[in-house]
Amino acid sequence: MRTKNEISGHLFALTAILVWGTTFTSTKILLKSFAPVEILFFRFIIGFTVLFILSPRKISVKNMRQELIFAAAGFCGITMYFLMENIALLHTTASNAGVIVSLSPFFTGILSFYFSDDEKPDVSFFIGFVIALTGIGLISFNGMMNLNLNPIGDFLALLAAFFWSLYSILMKKVSKFGYSNLESTKRVFFYGLFFMIPAILISDFKWEFIRFADPVNLFNILFLGAGASALCFAAWNTAVNILGAVKTSVYIYIVPIVTVLSAALVLGEKLTIISVCGVIITFAGLLISENKINFKKIRYFGKAEE
Repeated sequence: MRTKNEISGHLFALTAILVWGTTFTSTKILLKSFAPVEILFFRFIIGFTVLFILSPRKISVKNMRQELIFAAAGFCGITMYFLMENIALLHTTASNAGVIVSLSPFFTGILSFYFSDDEKPDVSFFIGFVIALTGIGLISFNGMMNLNLNPIGDFLALLAAFFWSLYSILMKKVSKFGYSNLESTKRVFFYGLFFMIPAILISDFKWEFIRFADPVNLFNILFLGAGASALCFAAWNTAVNILGAVKTSVYIYIVPIVTVLSAALVLGEKLTIISVCGVIITFAGLLISENKINFKKIRYFGKAEE
């Protein structure tokens, strides 16, 4: 039977995913007026500001090892993941990017064998992954007979998935440091912004705040910065703290579901029988991946749950 703490972990993960599933659309809209690195920088400046308002106190990191893990998490989960994703959306479709980024739970499961002491996925995790990926494919391609391959964009999306899996493993380690979730997330955002500086310097970065006079641009950047970044990262990191990196990562399977449903509701895109079947199959894969942990004793923070 699940504890209240575990239920809250699932709710935090689900909340983050429900918001993140709509961010491909917002980013696509902003790419009409902004370069990828500009979206990235403005988005996380807003996110960092929100987190600073919520938690203005600066944490005192205990040692250099912890500082390096914070820095690595910021580099992987903020700078590289979103830079790869934003650039990928210039070269491939949102559908392709959505299905490829959803590979990150698989990478997380593989990496956990080498970098996690308390999470070892078994066969059912990988069976659930294959089933979920089948459903994701049906959702993303939504009945199209021909798969539209875009090598550069698709490869960048694959790199994004890999960097997100690294971030998940690193945040599990951060969760054991004993700092508050808001403080930890804010420090990760700081390093993410710091590692953006080289990309800003070598790119044709434009400030041009007049672009925010357009209500559509303003709404989408605020949505990405305050909602999808500050609040959702805090929620996701809390879920990783409670559930672990592997168990939380399977919620990423839901991203394409949210994307196709929001597109149908907001943009009026057609919802086909094939995409509905994809939703059902994806949920089946999610449940199977979840059961791989439920069938065994779960170890949280080095202690077995009876």
